Amino acid sequence: EDLELIDECYDFAFKCHQGQRRITGEDYIYHPISVAYILASINADKETIGAALLHDVLEDCNITREEMEEKFGKEITKIVYGVTKINKLNFNDESEVLIANHRKIIVGLAEDVRVIILKLADRLNNLRTLWALPEEKQKKKAKETLEILTPIADRLGMNKMKSEMEDLALRYLKPDTYFDILEKLNQTKAEREALVLEMQDKITTLLTENDIKHEIKGRAKSIYSIYKKLAKGRKWNDIYDFLALRVFVNTEQECYQALGIIHSKYRPIPKRVKDYIASPKTNMYQSLHTTVFGIDGHLFEIQIRTYEMDEVAERGIAAHFAYKESATGQGKAEFKNQMEQKLQVFRNILELNNEAQTDEEFVHNVTEDLFKDTIYVFTPKGDVLELSKGSTPIDFAYKVHSQVGDKMVGATVNGSIVPLDYKLKDNDIVSIRTNQNSPGPSREWLQLCNTAQAKNKIKAFFNRIDKDEYLKNGEEILKEELKRRKIALSDFYKDDVIGKALEEYKYNNIEE
Repeated sequence: EDLELIDECYDFAFKCHQGQRRITGEDYIYHPISVAYILASINADKETIGAALLHDVLEDCNITREEMEEKFGKEITKIVYGVTKINKLNFNDESEVLIANHRKIIVGLAEDVRVIILKLADRLNNLRTLWALPEEKQKKKAKETLEILTPIADRLGMNKMKSEMEDLALRYLKPDTYFDILEKLNQTKAEREALVLEMQDKITTLLTENDIKHEIKGRAKSIYSIYKKLAKGRKWNDIYDFLALRVFVNTEQECYQALGIIHSKYRPIPKRVKDYIASPKTNMYQSLHTTVFGIDGHLFEIQIRTYEMDEVAERGIAAHFAYKESATGQGKAEFKNQMEQKLQVFRNILELNNEAQTDEEFVHNVTEDLFKDTIYVFTPKGDVLELSKGSTPIDFAYKVHSQVGDKMVGATVNGSIVPLDYKLKDNDIVSIRTNQNSPGPSREWLQLCNTAQAKNKIKAFFNRIDKDEYLKNGEEILKEELKRRKIALSDFYKDDVIGKALEEYKYNNIEE
């Protein structure tokens, strides 16, 4: 049945695009097919793959939304329509239009995440054929990809697509830097590969001796991640993970056993051991990371994970759609729970959208809160909360719940009382003290907190309190002005007069 639906979508798209060509010179239909292939490779569901084949039909082929709905149903049409809307946006127009467009794309993806999965696959295929565009357009597309789309792919845990998009975007945005890194990597390629193979053999022997079934692979470092480290001032020789291995095992327990066995033979760098299994990243990424002194004193970065963790790490949220189709009972409940956590980040977006006054504020808030460096802190019960770097206990309290923030009277971090402007660090355990009789937040907190979410909630609290006061003042000002112009109150407060005033000033009611 799935394939029948995909066949129908393909046949329809093929007829619609007949005679159209891409700038590369090939038949247009190759683009939707390529996008559908990318999505099939990450196990997207049948609706997303069908929508991929049809994604340019509304825009380019005089087909209406109603016609598509009748033929392929509401779900596919909704995804196609979502992508069409985003494609019409021209992000890099440096003006208010750009800001409004950012808002639309971000809110759009929060409403149905498959729209953005399709958009990412669409952009990846366009980046692969970017050579066909003039240089100025290449740079524009590359910049837009790195500013908006790859951070979203990261949030969705879609690591494989994100890495390829970053490398391709860098190639066109900063070709000199890109080819310089590539050349340096190629010069040391043979040496690196020999070291990785030798270390791979040693770890395989070690794990096999201890009866741990596993697979092990060398892992190529992405050019973009090297570029980012160099941009932060790191020296070429100080980048540890040129030599990188990934170990796959069957169970979570074996992940920890493998880590212990590797550490018993190869000394780890203490600060480079990270446990993302017990504390997954917000995009549901799970893995153990360690950097050890390997053969001849070379540093090796090793990641250890189960096969299922690898699915999620590489394909992200899209892998869950495939899993959803086949899951039953406990698996389904677990899936739902993971999905909820993953989509929480987009709920925050919608919340910010409701609270922000202007497009500009909203986009600023989202980029500040969601695409900034993050830290992971714990509640006293051991739940993980993600906050942007520089957050304080005030941000933590409002992240837990508005009422916790409004009633907060103090905080302890790792068992010690801290001031409210204390900057939280990774792995801090934070406890908030509240008092139901507290009058509420102080206006000074706006200077002490870091996240847009906390700032908006504090502003909302004061807006509620101030509103009655403003209404009274407004009425007084209006009465004074009417008196000055010798207009009777009864003449002014007529429905048609008020209606006209509201229409002219674009307000919904007299209170506004």
